[in-house]
Amino acid sequence: METLKSRLDALSDARDFDIYWHVRNLRTGQEFSRDGDRILPAASVRKTSVMMAALNAVHEGLLSLDQPVVIEEHLQANIVSGICQYMTPGLLMPMRDAILQMIITSDNICTYEVMKDLDLDELTRYCARIGMKDTVHRTKLPPVGLPGDHALQAVTTTTARDQVHLLDLILRGASNASVASHLGVTTQLCAMALQFLCWQRFRNMIPALLPLTTKVANKTGRGQRGWMDAGIVFRDDRPLYSLCAITDNVPETMPDGLPGHAAATRRIAQLSRACWDGIG
Repeated sequence: METLKSRLDALSDARDFDIYWHVRNLRTGQEFSRDGDRILPAASVRKTSVMMAALNAVHEGLLSLDQPVVIEEHLQANIVSGICQYMTPGLLMPMRDAILQMIITSDNICTYEVMKDLDLDELTRYCARIGMKDTVHRTKLPPVGLPGDHALQAVTTTTARDQVHLLDLILRGASNASVASHLGVTTQLCAMALQFLCWQRFRNMIPALLPLTTKVANKTGRGQRGWMDAGIVFRDDRPLYSLCAITDNVPETMPDGLPGHAAATRRIAQLSRACWDGIG
C-alpha cells in the first residue's frame, strides 16, 4: 500500500493544477489521502448526498417515489447539464426517475425538482448527522457564469474524505439495516441508490482506464474551478476500492495546448488505474 501511495503522489505531483483525493481499500479498510480534508467545490458530486437526503424523506413519508415531476419550459433555460433541457415541455415522470436522472445524466432540472422541497440548511445538517462534517449545501441550481477563481462560499462544498465516507455508508447500508438506519433509509433504498450510481453514464474519469465491463458506482462533477469524481470500483462483483478525486485551479488550456478538462479527467483516470493495479 505504501508503494501505491507513492504512485498516487507521483501522479498528483506531475500536473499544472491542484488535485486532492481520498482512497479506501475495501478489502482491508486501509485509507490514505492527499489533502482529503481540503474543502473544495462539490459541483455535481453533491448530488449523491442529495439523493440520500431525498430517500430519507421518502422513508419518513415526506416524499414519494411515485409522485409526479413535470419538466416545465421555464426551468429549461440556462441549464448546462443533463437531458431534460432538450425535452418537450410538459414531460411527466415519477420522482424515482427524476432522482435517477439527477445521478446518471447529472440532470439539473431533475436535481431542482428533487431538491425543491428540501431545505438547504436541513440538507447540510443531514450530511453532518451521517458524518459528512465538511459538506455544506448552498444552492439548488448551480450558479451560472461564476469566474474560475470564485469563492468557495458561492457554491456547495465538500471534501474527498466526506464523499468516500458517504459511498461507504451506501455500500454497507445495502445489506446492513443498522447502517441504512444511520442514513435514515432502509436497505432496499440503499440498494436502489447503489444501483443508480452503477448506471452512471459518464465514465471518463474513475472508470475510463479500467476494463470495459468493470462495475463502477460513481458520480461525476464539473465546475468552473475543476473536475471531480467519486466512486466505488468492483472486481469480480466484489468491492475493491473507493476513490474521490477533486481537481482545482484547472486552466482552460494546458502548457502543451491541450484543454485543461482533458488533462484533469485523464489524471483522475490514472489515479483510479493505479488503485486498480495496486490493490489486489
